Amino acid sequence: MTVAKGRSPQLNLKLDSSGPDPASRWHDGAALAFMGGSLRLVLGTQHKDALREGDTLDLPLPPQATPRQIQDRAEAWLREEAKRRLQQVVEQKAALAGRRAPRLALSFAARGHWVEVQDGDSLRCNWRLIEQPMAVIEQAIARAIATLPPEGGGLDLFGTPFATS
Repeated sequence: MTVAKGRSPQLNLKLDSSGPDPASRWHDGAALAFMGGSLRLVLGTQHKDALREGDTLDLPLPPQATPRQIQDRAEAWLREEAKRRLQQVVEQKAALAGRRAPRLALSFAARGHWVEVQDGDSLRCNWRLIEQPMAVIEQAIARAIATLPPEGGGLDLFGTPFATS
């Protein structure tokens, strides 16, 4: 068996630099991941603020808006919505666990867990968790709340809260 002289086929491969431009996903009519489904982006100046109606997200931008402007406005709405919805889930799951709701902060890290316990009394949720179905969101938050240390104080024999010294 003879080996052909010359370059290895792997060395002859070229990197494909003609891949899709990341900014090309930000345009009128584009799909945006949200709560396990998607929202269709619609540009228009008829509203002052971003407005979700069914499966569309109306962004108050002119039709000639740049992909960066569209991305900034859509992600700003997503972050606000993430904070609001995640806070609701935190409060609900904390109540079910019989404890007060921990503080919530959004994380913008590119890597890491969906939800992390910080300083023993607060949660840090990745804002992109809002892209997942509600069942995933609830499970991630419930697991994090279950790992929180017990709260100080407790209840006396009659169910009345007492403070620790």
